[in-house]
Amino acid sequence: MAGLSPTRLLVEERRRKIIDLVDKQGRVTVEDLVKRFAVSAVTVRGDLDSLSRGGAVVRSHGGALKRIGALQDVPIGVKETLHHGEKVRIGYAAAQMIREGETVMMDSGTTTAEIARQIKFLKLKSLTVITNALNIAMELANLPHVRVIMIGGILRQMSYSLVGPHAEHTLRGLNADRLFLGVDGLDPDIGLSTPDVLEAQLNAIMIRVSREVIVVADSSKFRRRSLSVIASLDLVHKVITDDRASREMLDGLKAQNVEVMVV
Repeated sequence: MAGLSPTRLLVEERRRKIIDLVDKQGRVTVEDLVKRFAVSAVTVRGDLDSLSRGGAVVRSHGGALKRIGALQDVPIGVKETLHHGEKVRIGYAAAQMIREGETVMMDSGTTTAEIARQIKFLKLKSLTVITNALNIAMELANLPHVRVIMIGGILRQMSYSLVGPHAEHTLRGLNADRLFLGVDGLDPDIGLSTPDVLEAQLNAIMIRVSREVIVVADSSKFRRRSLSVIASLDLVHKVITDDRASREMLDGLKAQNVEVMVV
């Protein structure tokens, strides 16, 4: 949010809270939002129209509804507003695991982007980061002690990620100490999933070339399934999530020998 005016910050924060409300309640009304945020109905309708255009909610008469159905591909600009506080905490906890001289890999995503933002505050002299994400590479581009390896491929504008055969070929020739992997769905039965087939294929290779696999996912991703399966949970070493995760889910992960960190 650096560089935004105070008014713009207030707008973004209010819209982020509206998304959280829709996600929890399933629906919101203009009347309720007017009372909650002490703004005009015109302002609320503008918020809902903007969120609807971005794909975060479904506009309805007098309010908005939660999107229903299988997980779809959502623009990264919208994803950044979802569960933002949880992602910041997860990103901080993940960054604390990074050690001097390591080679770490980060896939595209808003949670992994939070890890990249935290790297600049680590007291490291040398670090190598492999990524397929344009936004992550840009976060790290001005850090002289970080060597960024940006793999090539086909650009997915939805996620700012590079995928496809060229990206896969490049990855097969690399190795990483640890992978920080963001996912759209984490289900105990089918494992990790994402909406895009090419993204899933690339993520699977990332897992194979990394010594340690750390999934970074807020609790809204639990028990959700998306179109393309990345891998089963037996290939995951750790999961970092937030304190809204159910005890049942956390126990289920631990039963599958996955180490869990709750932040």
